[in-house]
Amino acid sequence: MKFSENWLRTYVNPPCTSDELAHALTMAGIEVENVESVAPDFEKIVVAEVVAIERHPEADRLKICSVNIGVKGDDPLQIVCGASNVDVGVKIPCALIGASLPGLIIKKTKLRGVESSGMLCSAKELGINEANEGLLLLPEDAPVGMSFRDYYELNDKLFTLNLTPNRADCLGLSGIAREVSAITETELVSLEITPVHHTIDDAMDVHVTLPEACPLYCGRIIREINLDISTPLWLKQRLERSGIRSINPIVDITNYVLLETGQPMHAFDLAKLNGSIQIRYAQSTERLQLLNGNQVDLTTDMLIVADAYKPLALAGIMGGMDSGVTQGATDIFLECAFFSPNVISGKSFRLGFNTDSAYRFERGVDFAMTRSALERATSLIVTICGGKVGPITEKKYELPQRVPVIVRTDRIKRVLGIDINQQQIINIFNRLGFIFSVEANVFSVIPPTYRFDLTIEEDFIEELARIYGYDCIPTSFPYANMAMLAASETGQFLYALKGVLTVRDYQEVINYSFVDATWEKDFSDNNDLIYLKNPIASQMSVMRSTLIGGLISNLQFNLNRKQARVRLFEIGACFVRNQDGDYKQIEKLAGLCYGDAVTEQWSIPARVIDFYDVKSDIDALFRGKEVLDFRIFNHPALHPGKSASIYMKNVQVGWLGELHPRWQKKYNLPRSVVLFELDLNVFMTDSQPTVKEISKFPPVRRDIAIVVDNTITVQSLLDCMYEKKLPLISDIALFDIYRGKEIDKTKKSLAFRVLLQDTQKTLTDKEADFVMKNLMSALENKFGAVLRN
Repeated sequence: MKFSENWLRTYVNPPCTSDELAHALTMAGIEVENVESVAPDFEKIVVAEVVAIERHPEADRLKICSVNIGVKGDDPLQIVCGASNVDVGVKIPCALIGASLPGLIIKKTKLRGVESSGMLCSAKELGINEANEGLLLLPEDAPVGMSFRDYYELNDKLFTLNLTPNRADCLGLSGIAREVSAITETELVSLEITPVHHTIDDAMDVHVTLPEACPLYCGRIIREINLDISTPLWLKQRLERSGIRSINPIVDITNYVLLETGQPMHAFDLAKLNGSIQIRYAQSTERLQLLNGNQVDLTTDMLIVADAYKPLALAGIMGGMDSGVTQGATDIFLECAFFSPNVISGKSFRLGFNTDSAYRFERGVDFAMTRSALERATSLIVTICGGKVGPITEKKYELPQRVPVIVRTDRIKRVLGIDINQQQIINIFNRLGFIFSVEANVFSVIPPTYRFDLTIEEDFIEELARIYGYDCIPTSFPYANMAMLAASETGQFLYALKGVLTVRDYQEVINYSFVDATWEKDFSDNNDLIYLKNPIASQMSVMRSTLIGGLISNLQFNLNRKQARVRLFEIGACFVRNQDGDYKQIEKLAGLCYGDAVTEQWSIPARVIDFYDVKSDIDALFRGKEVLDFRIFNHPALHPGKSASIYMKNVQVGWLGELHPRWQKKYNLPRSVVLFELDLNVFMTDSQPTVKEISKFPPVRRDIAIVVDNTITVQSLLDCMYEKKLPLISDIALFDIYRGKEIDKTKKSLAFRVLLQDTQKTLTDKEADFVMKNLMSALENKFGAVLRN
């Protein structure tokens, strides 16, 4: 909402500066987003009149103008001008010698040999309008010689409010003035609206088929108006300073009343209407061309204003092109209504545009002002355009009920933490214009018709707090006996996981949960996409089921900025659809590695990061508490020969692998990328730590080298040996793999280190041989392993 401060001060004129007023509004919950001057500072600009024009002898496009600046006894100034709309008798702003304009100082000069003593100005040159359509022509009654700054009321400020959705009452100057009056305790000059007595009996027949959608509809016929009259300067200025361009007097007046009262209204060309006015839902076969040029296919949930044959307007949103008031119209039907917010809400957004009317009706318009706003517009039309006025046709049904709300003084104290006495509460409620009664410290307050947001006790307590002054409420710190909770021994906290990865040279990133649909298909082969109904951008239209797309995008961002070594991780939510159609949110941890394994240095030869480097990072995340099983895995985003699924206790908890060369090429990545993704839930539960006795006796090491098929994994052999649960074994580890001479091509030789230890004594060779014999027997029986010579 943008408005002129001068306009506001015609209703309420508090004894404070512009900045002080802006601060007071903001502190009361009406945020002032910006305060700016209507025009830059300038001087020596006066209202002037062109009294004569001659052609320039040396330039066809230049004219020599004699300009009267209103100084008695002085000859008219000679000013050379090239504007196409300069003419004898026009009044324009004239910059005198020494005048300072934005980026320009006026000096006496010669143009093509002809002396020029000033400049005739356009709105753009004065800095009051960006449009440059020639000179700024002033009304005929503009007083010659008067300071243009005073005449045009340029010592004015523009306030821009950033209103919250609940404050629809401040979408009109009268509502803002009511707020300023309450906040500053300044007398309010109420808008006086005198009913216009009808001079003709012509009336339009109105049928409201949906009283719940339109509980109040008012309209009247006005005949013999004159649209050839220009909109008065004062009205045009107030519109332009609120960001609305002037169109014609009738449209300008309806827009002016909208800004003044917050009540939208619309004028129809009576000659274009056939039969009675009908308020109804549209039929699916109907179409309507709106005033903005859009051709709309109407749907059955759209409320329209129609005549007996065709739609005329989208109710509460925008009028139709075919029935709008244009130059040449002499008779109009002026409507003003209250449409239910639920009926209007969301329709303009669906159509891809917003309007001042829809913005207000969606939030709730003061239905007590509807008839008065129609009278106000009628009065302005008759005053400016003339005309004969018909009686008001009013259709009134069940309007929203204003149910009294109980507000207790003890509840006020409990919520705000301060003691506001009863007289202060009465004073604030009176300043806000509330109707109330009080008995035994309990107020019964009736919400005003212009405040749809006041429905419960806490709403009125908030009103008390903001008018009393948030800055007047003393600061107090909460007090509570706090104790640290015991840390769980059965899981890891997120900061611990982040610490592990950070120590291993990763950096955390945070990405949006909505991603490009292409990422989902490339990186997870997901065809059951979860589309957003209202995406913030076309490339962010679906919910992610994997974190990989965001990490690849982060990598591209870094590579474009010459970062050759990138290690990133993200912890975030992913979303999938269940078989029953419901949505499920899964927390995941994902990482990406690119570039060299270590930063460039002299002591270690450079090499590219590989699968096993990242595998060690994953092992570190699990802190060695759990045995991970890496199995062959096919993933649409990964290289088929360099990827693995990660299992823990025979449950898949994630995957690891190198990005598929196809995607590496598509996303313009010069080198290979290693990725991993884990289900975060596996870190939240862990086995309870147990105490083991530490042996005082030296361990016995035995090595066992076996020959097995190439298809047998090392992990399966380790699992087999641990399954024997031989109590003397403290550790088993692979230390050698051999393929070559004396070994069949289909087989491989694996050498394991086995550490044996007892807590009670030193082991004998016989005891160690017994354990090794059992291990070898288990491997022979399950895998056909042969002891290597």
